[in-house]
Amino acid sequence: MGNRPEELRALLESVAEQKGEPIEVVVVGNGAPLPELPELPGGLRTVELPENLGIPGGRNAGIEAFGEAGRDVDALLFLDDDGLLPERDTAELCRQAFTAAPRLGILSFRIADPDTGVTQRRHVPRLRAADPTRSSKVTTFLGGASAVRTDVIAEVGPLPGEFFYAHEETDLAWRALDAGWGIEYRADMVLHHPTTSPSRHAVYHRMVARNRVWLARRNLPLPLVPVYLGVWLLLTLARRPSVPALRAWLGGFKEGWTSPCGPRRPMKWRTVWRMARLGRPPVI
Repeated sequence: MGNRPEELRALLESVAEQKGEPIEVVVVGNGAPLPELPELPGGLRTVELPENLGIPGGRNAGIEAFGEAGRDVDALLFLDDDGLLPERDTAELCRQAFTAAPRLGILSFRIADPDTGVTQRRHVPRLRAADPTRSSKVTTFLGGASAVRTDVIAEVGPLPGEFFYAHEETDLAWRALDAGWGIEYRADMVLHHPTTSPSRHAVYHRMVARNRVWLARRNLPLPLVPVYLGVWLLLTLARRPSVPALRAWLGGFKEGWTSPCGPRRPMKWRTVWRMARLGRPPVI
C-alpha cells in the first residue's frame, strides 16, 4: 500500500537472508507507487497497479508476474509487507515439505508478535487453536504468511479478485481441497507480525459478511448453504457487536445475497466429509 517502506525493506532483507537457492521476489504496489527497493540475490520484479485491487487482486498480480498462474516458479510465498521472517530456514522448510508430499498444495505459517511471541487465536486456521505451536492438517490458511504450490493455481484458478478483502484464502483453500490437494499449518514456519485487530479496516464488517455469503454460494452444496450462514449469523449476534458494526455486517450479509458472487462450483460431498474428518466441516 506504500505506507510501510521501512517494514517492507526489513521483510525483503529477511527474504534475502534465507538459506538455499535465492528466492525470486516480486513487490506489488497496490494502487501506490513503490519506494526505492534493495537489490536481491534472486532478482526483484515490480508491479505498480494503477488502482487498489484489494488483497486478492494484488496477490494475483504478483502471481502473474511469474508467468501465467506463476508457471516460472514451483511455489509462491505470500508475505505481508509489515511481516518479517525471523528464521533463515523457512524457505528451505517449504521446499522440503513440498518435495516430501506431492499432493501438499498449501502451507500456512504461524504468525507471532515480534515483541511478545504471542500468536493470536484468529491466526491459527483450525477450531482447536489453544496450542498454536502444534502443526496440523487444516482446511484454510493465512494469506499473508503462506506458501502455495503453483500447480494449485494452475488447476483451480487464482484468488477471487472480486472479494477485495476477507475470506479470499478460504475460497481458494476449499477449491484446492475439492481438487484433492492438502493444506498444512506449520508452527515451525514463523512470520513475525505486530498484533493487530482485523476491525482496524473500515470495510471489515461489511466485507466479512458479504464475502462469507459469496463463499457459501460459490462453493457449498445447496443443503449446506443455509446451515453455514445460519451458524455464522448466530455467532455474530452472540459476540454482541456494536450497533454500527452490526448494521454494517447485516448490510454486507444482504449484499452477499443480492450481488453477483462469481461462478458457482459446489464441492463434492466427499470433500465435505474430508473436511469433517480434518476437524472443520464446512458449516462453521
